Amino acid sequence: MIPFLVKRTGQALFVLLLVSIIVFVLLHQLPGGPARAILGPKATPEAIAHFNHQQGYDRSLPVQYGMYLKRLVTGDLGESYKLNQSVLTVLGERLPKTLLLALLSVVVAALLAIPLGLLQAVRRGRASDYVLTGAAFLAYATPVFFLGIVLILGFSQQLQLFPAEAPQADSVGGVLKEPGGLVLPVVTMALGIVAMFSRYMRSAVLDNLSEEYVRTARAKGQSQARVLLRHVLRNALIPLASLLGLYLPTLFSGTLVVESLFNYPGMGLLFWNSAQSSDFPVLLGVTLVVGCATVLGSLLTDIAYAVLDPRIRSVS
Repeated sequence: MIPFLVKRTGQALFVLLLVSIIVFVLLHQLPGGPARAILGPKATPEAIAHFNHQQGYDRSLPVQYGMYLKRLVTGDLGESYKLNQSVLTVLGERLPKTLLLALLSVVVAALLAIPLGLLQAVRRGRASDYVLTGAAFLAYATPVFFLGIVLILGFSQQLQLFPAEAPQADSVGGVLKEPGGLVLPVVTMALGIVAMFSRYMRSAVLDNLSEEYVRTARAKGQSQARVLLRHVLRNALIPLASLLGLYLPTLFSGTLVVESLFNYPGMGLLFWNSAQSSDFPVLLGVTLVVGCATVLGSLLTDIAYAVLDPRIRSVS
């Protein structure tokens, strides 16, 4: 297990290095260069020259990248010139709330998708399978923003069960004090995830039901429920673990839409507002954090794979 973890961690660190290089290149592709993009179109040549010297942009690219990497290691992601705060401070305030929204959505989706996938596999070809399959395709094909609008019109405007706006608290604790405001954003994100996860779960269960170990367990007189829960479920969760790690970038794009729709003060809304105000340091900071989260998610997926299936450790 240790060699496997060392190998996967080394690969993750290498990819993180590539992510930092990509963000560094994006920084130098800003319109008119970093100085012009940050100081604005009315900045004088003297102000631009002073800014470039102060930030080290008048040095060679390798030296600039070394300085940039040093700042990243020390947690310096630059300054938001629109919010007058460090990018790290801004992200530190918003990231926990986005993680809360994403985590709740994934947990709700998994709690629904796993039993639904099992049910569809066990009742394959029956009416319930066709109904659930149709509902899954419909949910997956529905745009997130449209689904959110429908939920707002139905459960907030018509039935008045939940507020149309998400909690506006500055901390995760404050957000959790208003659980009703989280219902519609979480459901909006979770429904699309349920559709995808349940389909993968159905396929994985069907594949495992045809395996020899399942026939052996049934021949020993084990009940259908015991075979499904003790033998099939663990193996069927392996593709789901892989899908979750690969789904992280899509999950962030979903939070961007949902947070903008419900005015939820997380990373997605921050990215949207920063794009509208051309706050490039924040945009690049969010890009870097999402890239790192994706790499970390892939690493955790590999570890989950190894825990669920020891054969992977020996092959890798």
